[in-house]
Amino acid sequence: MEQYTVTGMSCAACSARVEKAVSKVPGVTSCSVSLLTNSMGVEGTASAQEIIAAVENAGYGAQIKGNGEARKISSGSAGEEDLLKDRETPLLKKRLFASLGFLLVLMYFSMGHMMWGWPLPAFFADNHVAMGLLQMLLTIAIMVINQKFFISGVKGLLHKAPNMDTLVALGAGASFGYSVYALFAMTDAQVRGDMAGVMTYMHEFYFESAAMILTLITVGKMLEARSKGKTTDALKSLMKLAPKTAVVVKDGKETEVPIEQVQKGDIFVVRPGENIPVDGIVLEGSSAVNEAALTGESIPVDKAAGDKVSAATINQSGFIRCEAVRVGEDTTLSQIIRMVSDAAATKAPIAKVADKVSGVFVPVVILIALATLVIWLLAGESVGFALARAISVLVISCPCALGLATPVAIMVGNGMGAKHGIMFKTAVSLEETGKMQIVALDKTGTITSGEPKVTDMIPAEGISEAELLGMAYALEKKSEHPLARAILEKAEEENVLLEEVTDFQALPGNGLSAVLRGEALSGGNLKFISTKAAVDGAMKQKADQLAREGKTPLFFSRGGKLTGIIAVADVIKEDSAQAVKELQNMGIHVVMLTGDNERTARAIGKQAGVDEVIAGVLPDGKESVIRTLKEKGKVAMVGDGINDAPALTRADIGIAIGAGTDIAIDAADVVLMKSRLSDVPAAIRLSRATLRNIHENLFWAFIYNIIGIPLAAGLWIPIFGWKLNPMFGAAAMSLSSFCVVTNALRLNFFKMYDAARDRRLKNSLRNLKSGEEAGLLPEETKPEQQFEKKKEKEKKKMEKTMEIKGMMCGHCSATVKKCLEELPQVEEAVVSHEAGTAVVKLNSEVADEDLKNAVEARDYEVVAIR
Repeated sequence: MEQYTVTGMSCAACSARVEKAVSKVPGVTSCSVSLLTNSMGVEGTASAQEIIAAVENAGYGAQIKGNGEARKISSGSAGEEDLLKDRETPLLKKRLFASLGFLLVLMYFSMGHMMWGWPLPAFFADNHVAMGLLQMLLTIAIMVINQKFFISGVKGLLHKAPNMDTLVALGAGASFGYSVYALFAMTDAQVRGDMAGVMTYMHEFYFESAAMILTLITVGKMLEARSKGKTTDALKSLMKLAPKTAVVVKDGKETEVPIEQVQKGDIFVVRPGENIPVDGIVLEGSSAVNEAALTGESIPVDKAAGDKVSAATINQSGFIRCEAVRVGEDTTLSQIIRMVSDAAATKAPIAKVADKVSGVFVPVVILIALATLVIWLLAGESVGFALARAISVLVISCPCALGLATPVAIMVGNGMGAKHGIMFKTAVSLEETGKMQIVALDKTGTITSGEPKVTDMIPAEGISEAELLGMAYALEKKSEHPLARAILEKAEEENVLLEEVTDFQALPGNGLSAVLRGEALSGGNLKFISTKAAVDGAMKQKADQLAREGKTPLFFSRGGKLTGIIAVADVIKEDSAQAVKELQNMGIHVVMLTGDNERTARAIGKQAGVDEVIAGVLPDGKESVIRTLKEKGKVAMVGDGINDAPALTRADIGIAIGAGTDIAIDAADVVLMKSRLSDVPAAIRLSRATLRNIHENLFWAFIYNIIGIPLAAGLWIPIFGWKLNPMFGAAAMSLSSFCVVTNALRLNFFKMYDAARDRRLKNSLRNLKSGEEAGLLPEETKPEQQFEKKKEKEKKKMEKTMEIKGMMCGHCSATVKKCLEELPQVEEAVVSHEAGTAVVKLNSEVADEDLKNAVEARDYEVVAIR
């Protein structure tokens, strides 16, 4: 998306006109104009020159936002930091004070003397023409100060695109024009000595109305500009975070350079208390880094050699030496700023209603004003009375409130999300997230931590937990298996002393063996350890129970005797169960998708409390399950891996965990920077609150005009005698936009993590007990039924079944599956570490030796191929 700055827009009719003009340019596929930020986002192949020409032909100005904007932002460019600076409010304030100075004098002469008898110099008291001329000159001064209304309004008329300024210019101009006519008529009457005529025409002056209209509209514009400036506070605060300089090491010397000069691969140092200038990897040193600027998480994160650091985060304790990995527009901070900025430049679907109304609003109001004037004249009223009604219609009508109703709420909602590490990429994603009926959660890395942890230690009789862990630590230290890392982490946490082993062997399909202090140590699965030591029935039962809970039991023996079991599992995150419960309380059906075996998946699903578990799902299977779920309701998919990208794209809303892969983040509509599942219900809550705020804004904008225009036209005069002075109409118009923007600013106080007020949507699926009962998933999507159906359908296809030793967990199954599917003749491999088999479906002949070599290259043993 190419972004442009648009100048000269004053209301929703202007933005609608610009959008319409640019959309007609050949090659433009989409165009979105934001009145709030005076920006335009354009997609397509049209050149910048063609787009700018289209905007200028529509009567406005445009310029492309500087290339490398994000780079400039991240490097602290003053020009880019000033992009969102509120320049409008100071100018309007000057206009307002100047207008008020002349208006007070005008009101003293026109109303103070006539209504309350305030004293006047004798020259004016006796000379009505002089009084009229003074009022005219004071009004002209106010009109010159506020000439922008007339220039913009007339320009809009000439381009056949009338806007709010056109209404103001017509209202004030008509008041002034009729008053000038009355002044000349009064002068003629005075020359003729017709004092009755003089007094009649003197009461037809509307100079103060013209001046008051312009001043009050300026008041409203100033309040609106000030409030609009506050809606971009979140984006401005992000821009201020950008470091200005970096200390780079060149030729062994530390040199402070401007941030834009830092290149990928440069070595930079950061001392305690300093901001990290660019994204990088720690080479030396360790520290606690405060990442609150990016994630909203106030607790510092420990960093050591090999860990990633991000620009704008604060180094709190140690000295670190880092290598620059992402600079300029590629840094995490720049990407966040771009997301917020792009979201502001896009339009929510709900805004289309207001845009359609705004496009025809001003011409319709002008027609209503003309009709009002003609009808009252035909009804026998004076020209002054009829003109006052028509002017009231012009000045009370407010297209601005309609145009601002959606973008201000979107901008504030987006800013709130950014503060808490929840990034909505577009206005559409912010609006749609709250409408989700089903949330599908990937298990690994989303519900669980994605890293195996030690969950249970069951020592044999006469063995302590410390002894068991010490033996396991010594044995697993030389292993490269993922499960070994869990034991190493646990031992290091407990400060277990590491003992050196000899004769270490990793036996494919079995386990590990070594010698410690002259005694044989062994570790592995039940089948392997049974050949080394006796395992009694009680221990077997405990191991079976652990397996049912989704854990992998690892057996250890020493000197031919069982020393115990250590269970390892991918544990669920602390907040996962609570997040799932909150989603369910919001009326959302929660489904867990995973490639793990059914038993492990069911155990994790039970701990998390999800409504439905779909196990044994391949990456492309996740995408097909999402397609099936979408037939029953709106679906959000939450994931973090490369294999989740197709499902994230297929879902109505894709939500990526921020610590996940770049591919997943690119495929998603919403990014959670903190990688906490509790941010999913928070994002849905914020979306619902923003949509509710938009509905409130649109309601007040529409109801204001529905009530105000008939009142201004004098519709209720014959019934209730209600009559609206043009000055009060202008006051109402000036406050309408201010009220809409102020209402949107209330979102800044919304508590997105407070579940107390959660409500279910009317179309919620939560009243159904399970996905199967709800008809969410057909029978064949259950793993075992899916497998049977595939077997029946593919009987005619070539199949081979391999018996494999050495697979102990889901990771092993995934490794074998991957190495088999890398062979061009293999269409699909269904691997089960529990059964010790791999069912291989082939699209052409393949030698058994090739299959065997592929598996054994990964240190697993192939026993037979059928």
